[in-house]
Amino acid sequence: MKWLFLGYWLLLCYAVAAVGGWWTTAELRDWYLGLRRPRFAPPNWVFGPVWTMLYTLMGLAAWLIWLSPPSPVRTKALLLFVLQLALNLLWTWLFFHEHDIGNALADVFLLWTANLAEMLLIYPLQAQAAWLLAPYLAWVSFAGFVNFGYWRLNPDTGN
Repeated sequence: MKWLFLGYWLLLCYAVAAVGGWWTTAELRDWYLGLRRPRFAPPNWVFGPVWTMLYTLMGLAAWLIWLSPPSPVRTKALLLFVLQLALNLLWTWLFFHEHDIGNALADVFLLWTANLAEMLLIYPLQAQAAWLLAPYLAWVSFAGFVNFGYWRLNPDTGN
């Protein structure tokens, strides 16, 4: 039964990835390629493999949290996990679908804060899950830096 829930958490993460990927792909050819690109932005081919790995680690982390004994901390941790997934998806909507680089930057700050809060909350409960989320926090940190670069170079786009 516990393996079924691993599939659930992975499926939830991959569903967010699929919707975000759909929004992103629709904008890559025209709008995104027309933006002035920061020098430190990675090439586009990097994003697919990185996000696949990150969503897998996120799903594993959520599963490990779910395997922890029921408690108020576990409940908060799982709710916070779902919140950060929603913020992740919101970023993609804002940046790629709405072309709102400024509000995407604000969202990435909230996402980073939710990720750090998640890690700090779950570390005493499930340290392994917290460490599985560390690459995600690192990537979101870098993504915020890249988002800021796009915002500075393209001030007429979004807010």
